[in-house]
Amino acid sequence: MTNKHQIDRSDIVPMDVYGPERPERRRAIIDYKRGRRLEVGPVAAFYFENFTTMLSQIQEMLWIEKGGEAQLVDELAAYNPLIPQGQELVATMMFEIANETRRQGILSQLGGVEDTVSLEIQGEKISALPELEDGIERTKKDGKTSSVHFLHFPFSAAQIVAFREPDTRIVAVIDHREYVHMAVLPQAMRQALADDFD
Repeated sequence: MTNKHQIDRSDIVPMDVYGPERPERRRAIIDYKRGRRLEVGPVAAFYFENFTTMLSQIQEMLWIEKGGEAQLVDELAAYNPLIPQGQELVATMMFEIANETRRQGILSQLGGVEDTVSLEIQGEKISALPELEDGIERTKKDGKTSSVHFLHFPFSAAQIVAFREPDTRIVAVIDHREYVHMAVLPQAMRQALADDFD
């Protein structure tokens, strides 16, 4: 079955139905997302997104903010671009640093980090393409970067075939001068992410 690449109104559970189901839905999505989270170095994590994770995000935003139809239009515009379109993986890269002073210090040194991210598969490098939010760069002119980045990894047909092979080694890489780290995708995660391709 072909993956769904876009959320529309028909996918949204009405709030009066969602409310009673919310605790169970939240438990299920937390468990689901755990298998799609990859730590890369001490403070960065990739959260690989898809239709399921983005639908959950929109449902939660609608529930919390109660913005109705006008909000739904905005949420669809914000989150639909983060759903893989069949020949790619999409990840939210987050720098998770609890202490604000430390966080600001680290982020001020990581300007342009979004342009140094890749996935390596069988010796081939798939460079991340940063998603601009409202056309705005995630790194400011002063060199400070955001703690959240949205990244697309476009795959060739051959790379998708290789990704699905059980013995293929896939490495997530951040190669910034101030933050050089890599992590191998575990087998269970690779199997989960393989379903994001058509």
